[in-house]
Amino acid sequence: MPLHASPRLYLRLLAAALGLVAWWLLYGSLASIAAWLTYAFAGLERGSHLGAAVEFFVYEAPKVLLLLVLVVFGVGVVRTFFTPERTRRLLAGRRESVGNVLAALLGTVTPFCSCSAVPLFIGFVTAGVPLGVTFSFLVSAPMVNEVALVLLFGMFGWKVAALYLGMGLAVAIVAGWTLGRLRMERHVEPWVYENMAGGAGAEDVGTAMNWPGRVQAGAAAVREIVGRVWPYVLLGIAVGAGIHGYVPENFMAAIMGRDAWWSVPLAVLLGVPMYANAAGIIPVVQALLGKGAALGTVLAFMMSVIGLSLPEAIILRQVLRPRLIATFFGVVAAGILLVGYLFNFLL
Repeated sequence: MPLHASPRLYLRLLAAALGLVAWWLLYGSLASIAAWLTYAFAGLERGSHLGAAVEFFVYEAPKVLLLLVLVVFGVGVVRTFFTPERTRRLLAGRRESVGNVLAALLGTVTPFCSCSAVPLFIGFVTAGVPLGVTFSFLVSAPMVNEVALVLLFGMFGWKVAALYLGMGLAVAIVAGWTLGRLRMERHVEPWVYENMAGGAGAEDVGTAMNWPGRVQAGAAAVREIVGRVWPYVLLGIAVGAGIHGYVPENFMAAIMGRDAWWSVPLAVLLGVPMYANAAGIIPVVQALLGKGAALGTVLAFMMSVIGLSLPEAIILRQVLRPRLIATFFGVVAAGILLVGYLFNFLL
């Protein structure tokens, strides 16, 4: 840091450091606070269905929101180095196999649901990025984003988060590569190719942005993303609380256990119409696992919810013909089924 830095900058750094300390202290105290509010303050009975549900909600709601604020802010700063124009040039200038890997990795720093990733997908196609590469991004962006990884880490530990990261990236890369090999460009709407542009003259704002600007971008990401997803977060946690408090363990084990071969396909089919994002569905995943559901079956359910959705198909219809959309859903669904069976077999 330069010696002539303004006192205001030092004050901002001090405020940020104090904010992180306060965040850490509050996050570490959530379990005891939730127990006190549920049983001492509200007077609910320990071991009761209502008490378990309320404690789950009071603990998970602030926990998830605190994680979201911290992670979305950090990724908002990181994303200033990966502007859409720079990303397009990066992907368009690589061999297709390398592009699939890069597109899947770039999707992990895009904290959007499947529908929010579609406009970037359209931009990549019109910029001349190979179709299979754009599909790798479209799969990875909602399925393997930093929100999902941090929440999985916070709830289940680093092993589950790392396995999910590896398998999710594998699905995105292989699905994109497979779709690229099928040579289905003719099933893209003609207007897309008529409006192709390389974007060479576009300004790359990421190179000129200073660190105060990047911090502002992180804060803007928190306002935009957390401000948009928090109702889904609370709804997902409320559903999870109901499952945690009232659903019998034997019931979930019978429906989503590892012994029933049909549980993984059923979980994928149930997940497609349930449009949600990672922040809203992971608390439900936690509750299902707590009731005896198999990890692979539940992860397949989660991946289908956030990676394959009916609203996504409707939006994609603007640029893709039905046969290509159906092929995309089929390839990704096959990858998710494989992940579900593999997790159930290994764990």
